[in-house]
Amino acid sequence: MTPAPTGRRGWLRLLLAQAALSATAAGARDAGLDAGRDPKRDAQHDAIGPAAAPSDGAERLLDNQVLPGRRLQFPRDHGAHSGTAIEWWYLTGWLGPPGAADAPALAQPMYGFQITFFRVRSPLAAVPSSQAAGRFAPRQLLMAHVAVTDLAGRAHHHAQRLARWSGEETWPEAHARHADTGLALGPWRLRREADGPRSRYRCRVAAPEMGLALDLTLTSTQPLLLQGDQGFSQKGPARAQASHYYTQPQLAVRAELGLAGKRQVLAGSAWLDHEWSQSLLPSDAVGWDWMGINLHDGGALTAFVLRRADGSALWGGGSHRPKGGSVRAFEASEVRFSALAWWTSPATGARYPVHWQVDTPLGRFELRALLDAQEMDGRAGTGLVYWEGLSALHDGQGQRIGLGYLEMTGRAGKLRLGLSG
Repeated sequence: MTPAPTGRRGWLRLLLAQAALSATAAGARDAGLDAGRDPKRDAQHDAIGPAAAPSDGAERLLDNQVLPGRRLQFPRDHGAHSGTAIEWWYLTGWLGPPGAADAPALAQPMYGFQITFFRVRSPLAAVPSSQAAGRFAPRQLLMAHVAVTDLAGRAHHHAQRLARWSGEETWPEAHARHADTGLALGPWRLRREADGPRSRYRCRVAAPEMGLALDLTLTSTQPLLLQGDQGFSQKGPARAQASHYYTQPQLAVRAELGLAGKRQVLAGSAWLDHEWSQSLLPSDAVGWDWMGINLHDGGALTAFVLRRADGSALWGGGSHRPKGGSVRAFEASEVRFSALAWWTSPATGARYPVHWQVDTPLGRFELRALLDAQEMDGRAGTGLVYWEGLSALHDGQGQRIGLGYLEMTGRAGKLRLGLSG
């Protein structure tokens, strides 16, 4: 029997566990609820071409479904999709001296960074306001993680935040905007601004308890990359095991980093993923191994494999887009991850491969973590434990051809975050 939670943190963790068990079913029962929405929408302009804005009712219905053939519309789909069970905005990159990003093949990164905002739909989202404390009911959970890898200091600094959210966009301390990217979790913020045909993201996080502050400006240099089949990314043999998923690769970064009492102005390159789903994982999947790499030639390479408990591959995928070219989506059978070296976390006991051989239709590569100890241990707060770290991609001749992030989940226990299973 699970003991009753004590205090705010215990209550929130219980609610998170309930969301993990019930969010998918709640979403299916309630195809139209989305508290705090503005019913007045301007006509949208699709990033790939103009598209008429649906009516508010139709838009809400689309928010609750992940469907093949659905055409993503921007800027609307930069925003939150509160009817779905799980969603995240995931930002990673590397930083070096000003000017380092002008020659990425020669750059020696000094820092890596990861900032992820999560939204999880709670079971209360399906309960009418009159039965669930009205407009203040915690219909959503918002979480965020930040991590900075200091390569010279061989250190990994990370922090996390967690809050209940009613769905009201007017709440200043916790919200996820629907019309465009606009996230707030206490003083941690991420928003998108239109800059002509480009996107400019502003992100600010601070963790005074660990002497960390990061202020980022990230500007797109390429069009959006729609993963899978025009943004419909399958994560298993069933069509329901899918997400809507797009990437903004090759972001140009300007940063101010405060760490251990030292302030630095830096530059680099980043990668942004936005993904939302009702039922992302097959029931027998425990987690995934994934990489997102900004190639030095201007291309973008994504690859992932979903794993069973015995370590065997259940599903896979990814994509490659050369600079100025078209996206090639990978079939599940075309991607293979083979571990070459491992690291064991002294904190959690989880074992992570930190040196991989990765086979894709583009060829065979080696992916090497630039620091072994890049585990995100969220047991004291959000409950999530995973490995997320700055890594270098090498070709068959051992030459570094890209920098990006490797993510490994489900290696300290089966991943549960509002997902199926």
